[in-house]
Amino acid sequence: MFADSAKIYIRSGKGGDGHVSFRRELYVAAGGPDGGDGGRGGDVIFQVDKGINTLNDFRHRRKFCAGDGEQGGRRRCHGADGENIILKVPEGTVIKEASTGKVIVDMSFGHEREIVLKGGRGGKGNMNYATPTMQVPKYAQPGKPARELEVILELKTIADVGLVGFPNVGKSTFLSRVSNAKPKIANYHFTTLQPILGVVDLEGADGFVIADIPGLIEGAADGIGLGDEFLKHIERTKVFIHMVDAASTEGRDPLNDINVINNELARYNDELIKRPQVIAANKCDVFYGTEEDTVISLLKEEFEPKGIKVFPISAVSGKGVKELLYYVKSLLDEMPDEPTVFEKEFSFDEMEFEDEPYTVTYDEKNKVYNVEGPRIEKMLGYTNLDSEKGFQFFQKFLKTSGILDDLEAMGIEEGDTVAMYDLQFDYYK
Repeated sequence: MFADSAKIYIRSGKGGDGHVSFRRELYVAAGGPDGGDGGRGGDVIFQVDKGINTLNDFRHRRKFCAGDGEQGGRRRCHGADGENIILKVPEGTVIKEASTGKVIVDMSFGHEREIVLKGGRGGKGNMNYATPTMQVPKYAQPGKPARELEVILELKTIADVGLVGFPNVGKSTFLSRVSNAKPKIANYHFTTLQPILGVVDLEGADGFVIADIPGLIEGAADGIGLGDEFLKHIERTKVFIHMVDAASTEGRDPLNDINVINNELARYNDELIKRPQVIAANKCDVFYGTEEDTVISLLKEEFEPKGIKVFPISAVSGKGVKELLYYVKSLLDEMPDEPTVFEKEFSFDEMEFEDEPYTVTYDEKNKVYNVEGPRIEKMLGYTNLDSEKGFQFFQKFLKTSGILDDLEAMGIEEGDTVAMYDLQFDYYK
C-alpha cells in the first residue's frame, strides 16, 4: 500500500539534573562543591533520504523518542548526553503540528535536515554556584524537561506538471509514452493507485517532471473515490495537463468532465484553479467521420476564450503529443523559477509558555492569592530561585506574562500573600 501520510508522536530527551556533592579527600581541606552538570537531552531530527519515496516506515510504528540526558556526577563529572533520533523521510514531506495543522517544516528543495524538537538542556551542578559569600551551595539546577508533539507527515510530490482527469481517460498511457515511467495500464477505473512521476525529455529543450494524479472524480474533495488522498500531490505543480476522453467511449460528456474536475480542484485549494492549464483531448483515434471536428470545436469554443488551449491527441498513436509537450514547456518557461514551498507557520519555542494556561484565584479563608497552571509549573521547574539570576528571571516572568496585571485587577494590595504551589511570597510594588 502506498503511504503518503502518517500521524506520529515525537519526544525529545529530558536534560539530566545537575548533581549536588562535595569533595571529601584525605589531606584536602574544605574541598568545596564538585557536583557535575547533567547531560543534554537528545534531539528529534528529520532528514531527507532520496532513496525512499513513501512514508511506509511510519505505518506500524507511531512513537519516536530521543534519549534522556544522564544526571551529573561527583568529582565534576558531566552526565552523558542523550542520543539523538533521526527520522528519515522522502523529499517533499511536509511536517505539520497535528492539533492546528500549522506547517513546522517543508523537507524539500535543498532543505534536507531539520531539528524539530530540541532536547532539554542539562542542569548545572552545584560546582557552578560557589561564590566567596556562598561557599557551600547545597542545590543544583534540574534538567529542562523533554518536549513532545503529535505531528502529521504529508508527502507532497515534487513535479512541474500535474496530469489530471477522470479515471480511464488515458493518463497512464500518455505518461508511459512521453516519459520513462512504466505505470500499470488496464481498461478499468482506478488502475493507478498512487501518484506516478515521469521525466519528459524534449529534443532541443530542457525536460520537466510530470506527475499522474489518480482517482479524481466528482466529490473527490469530499473523500469520494481516491481523489482526497492524492489531491495533495498537485499542490506543488505549476501547470496542469487536463486529460479528457474526447471520444466519450464511456458515455460521459467531455465538457462536463472538465468542469467537474476543475470544480474539485477549486474546492480543495482555490489557488490550484488559477494555475495555467492545457486540455489534452485524448482518444481522437477512435472518432468516426466528422465527430472529431465537432467535439474539438466545442471544446475550443468553451475553453480557449478562457486562455486554456485545447490539443486533440492520441496517447496510443502519439498524434498531437509532441505539440502538446512543447506548448507545456513554453508555459513553464514563462513562469518564475520559484519552487512551491510551504512556509513555516508553527514554532515550538513560541508555544512553550505563550499557549500554556494559568489561573489566578483568591482564597478568602486563608487570605491568599493562588496562581496555578501548567505555565506556572513549567516556569518553576526551569528556574532556580535560590540564585540571583533565577530570581530576576522569576520577577520578569511575573511582569511579562501578565500575572501581576491579573493580581492588581483582582485588588491585591501591598503585603498580601501570593502562593504558587509550594512557593509563597508577599506582594510589594
